[in-house]
Amino acid sequence: MCGINGILTNNSVVNIELCILKMNNALIHRGPDSSGIWVNEGSKIALGHRRLSILDLSNAGNQPMTSRCQRYILTFNGEIYNHLDLRKELNGPWLGYSDTETLLEAFSYWGIEKTLSKTVGMFAIGLWDVKENSLYLARDRFGEKPLYYGWVDNVFLFSSELKAIRSFPNFSNPISINALSEYLRYVYVPTPLSIYKNIYKLQPGCLLKLTFPFPSEALLGPFHPGYSSKLFTLTRWWSLSKVIKSTRKNLIKNEEEAKFELEKRLIDAVRIQLLSDVPLGAFLSGGIDSSLIVSMMQSQSLNKINTFSVGFEEIEFNEAPFAASIAKYLNTSHNELIVTALDALKIIPQLPDMYDEPFADSSQIPTHLLSFYARKKVSVILSGDGADESFGGYNRYFWGPKIWNKLSWLPFDIRKKMGKLIHSIPLSKWNIVQNWAGVSHLGDKAWKLANRLDYVKGIDSLYWSLVTEISDPEAYLTNNSVDLMRQYDSANFIESSIPIGLSHEELMMYYDTNSYLTDDILCKLDRASMYCSLEARTPFLDHRVVEFAWTLPSNFKIRGNVSKWVLREILKKYVPKNLTDRPKSGFAIPIGIWLKGPLRDWAEDLLNTTKLNNEGYLNSKAVRKLWFEHTNGQRDHTTKLWAILMFQAWLRKNL
Repeated sequence: MCGINGILTNNSVVNIELCILKMNNALIHRGPDSSGIWVNEGSKIALGHRRLSILDLSNAGNQPMTSRCQRYILTFNGEIYNHLDLRKELNGPWLGYSDTETLLEAFSYWGIEKTLSKTVGMFAIGLWDVKENSLYLARDRFGEKPLYYGWVDNVFLFSSELKAIRSFPNFSNPISINALSEYLRYVYVPTPLSIYKNIYKLQPGCLLKLTFPFPSEALLGPFHPGYSSKLFTLTRWWSLSKVIKSTRKNLIKNEEEAKFELEKRLIDAVRIQLLSDVPLGAFLSGGIDSSLIVSMMQSQSLNKINTFSVGFEEIEFNEAPFAASIAKYLNTSHNELIVTALDALKIIPQLPDMYDEPFADSSQIPTHLLSFYARKKVSVILSGDGADESFGGYNRYFWGPKIWNKLSWLPFDIRKKMGKLIHSIPLSKWNIVQNWAGVSHLGDKAWKLANRLDYVKGIDSLYWSLVTEISDPEAYLTNNSVDLMRQYDSANFIESSIPIGLSHEELMMYYDTNSYLTDDILCKLDRASMYCSLEARTPFLDHRVVEFAWTLPSNFKIRGNVSKWVLREILKKYVPKNLTDRPKSGFAIPIGIWLKGPLRDWAEDLLNTTKLNNEGYLNSKAVRKLWFEHTNGQRDHTTKLWAILMFQAWLRKNL
C-alpha cells in the first residue's frame, strides 16, 4: 500500500524532479518506509512513489520500477492478491517477490487491459510506456484505491491524494462550484469531480491513456468512459453492467448450491488477502459482515488473529460488547478501544487534512480512531465493508420499494399536491402530533417525505432522493456561486447501459455499488486507515464474490424483513445465531448533540456571519437559519450542518 504521483508537461521551465519530490513528501503518511522517483527530462515526465512495505520488504520491491524489457515504468498503489498465480503463467527469472514486479512483467507479456482483467486486487496505477510515449492511469473495479488527475497551469498531474497536487508550485485551481453543490447534496464529492476545477477522480474500472506531446491548452472534463481524441482516451476495462447482463439468464435457484458456492468464494477471497509479510488483523464490529470475515480468517489460521473494535462511553447503543462476545467465541486475540466524546472531538481538527476535500460522513471519526488503535499492533487490516451493496444490507432496500409501491399508483400531479399539503402544516402542529405518537422529529420526517413527493417520478429518482441529504443545495450557496454553477447530474456518470429486468432493490444495489460505495464507504476507509499508515483490505470486494452475488435471485439477499439472508445462513456455520441476530446499526456518533454542547463554540466560529460573507461561497442567512433551528431544538439539522461545517473547516485549512 502506497502513495503515487506523476507529472507530465510540455513546459521546459518546470523543474519536474523538484516538483515530484515535493509531491512525494506530501504523501509520507501513505508510505513511510521509503520514497522513490523516476525522471525523464527528455519526455518531461516524472513518476513518484511513497512505499508502505507489505510484500517483499527488501529493496527489490521499491518503486517506481522498470520492466525487464525496459518498455514500462510503474508506480503502483494497492495489492494484487493473485500475483503468485499470475507468476506461474509468466516467464522468470524474478528479482524479488513483490506484486509490482509481477504486474510489470504481465503488462509486457499480455498488454495492459488483459493484465488488468486477470488481476484480483485493489489498485491505482501510473504506467509510462517508453515505446508509445504514453501515460496510462488505471483504477480498480470498485475504486478501493484513490486516483486524482488533472491540470495545473497546463501541467498534467496525478496522485493518490489532492494534497500532493496542491503542493505543486503556484497551484491556484479555484473551487468547483459544481462539486460544492454536489457535495452539499450527498455529503461527499462524487466521482469524477473533485473539489477543484480541472482536477478529477478517475472512475473505478477505467483506464486513461494520455499521449505526449500535449496540446497547448489543458483538456477539460470531466470525461465519460468512451471519450477519445488523438491525445486522450478514457475507456472502461471492467463493467458491472456487463457482468449483470451476462448473469441474468442463469440465476442460481438452488439455495444449498448458492450457499456452498458463495462460501467457497469468500473463503478463497479471505485466504488470498491474508498474504502479507507484516502483522495482520481485522476490524470486528459484531455485525454480520465483519463476523463472517473474522470467522473465515480464524478458521484458516493456526494462531489467534488480532481483532479490533471500538466503543463509546457516552453513546446509548454500543456495539463493543457484541464484538467482544463473538471474539470470545471465535477465540481471537481481541482488542477493544473505549473512547470518550473528548477523544473523538480531538480528531475533528485533523479531518480536513485527512480527507483533502469536504467529506461529511460522521463515521469517519470512529473509523480513524479504530485504525489508529489497530496500527499499534498490525500494518494490515481486513474489513467487512462492501457486503451491503451486493447482498442487500441497507435499510433503503426495504422501505424504498415499499414507499414507491404505495405511492406509484397516484399520478405525479397528485403526489406533488400531497407534498404541498404536508408542507403547509407548521412544524409546531407536527410537534403536537409527535408527542402523541411518540415519534421523534416527526415534522422533519414529514417534510422530507414531502420534498420527495415533489420530484420523485420513478424508482430511479426515488433512489437518488433517498441518498440525498440536501435536496436544494443552491439554497445554501451565494448568488455569485449559483451563477457559476452548471447543471450537473451524478447519475449521468453511472454506467449509462443500466441492466434491464432488475428488481427495485437490485437497481438500488447497482446504483450504490457505482456511487455511494466508492465515494463514501471506500473513501472513508482509505483515508482513515492510510492517514496512520494502515492498509485496509475488503474481501467482500473480491470481484469474483461480487460477480457471483449477481447470479443470486433477489430473495436470496432480502427475504421478508431479513437482510443479507444468504450471508446469515453461511455465518450460522461459524457463529451461533443469537450472537449476531439483532437490527443493523450504523457506525455513528452523536454529532447533533455535540453541536449543542462541546462543539458549539467551534461551530459558531465556522458559521460566523461575517466570515461566511467574506468567503463568498455559502448563503449566511440560510446557514444561520439552520443553526438557529438546530441549537434551539426546533428541528434536527445534524446532517446538513455537519456537511456545511466540514466544508467550512476544509476551506479554512486549505485556502
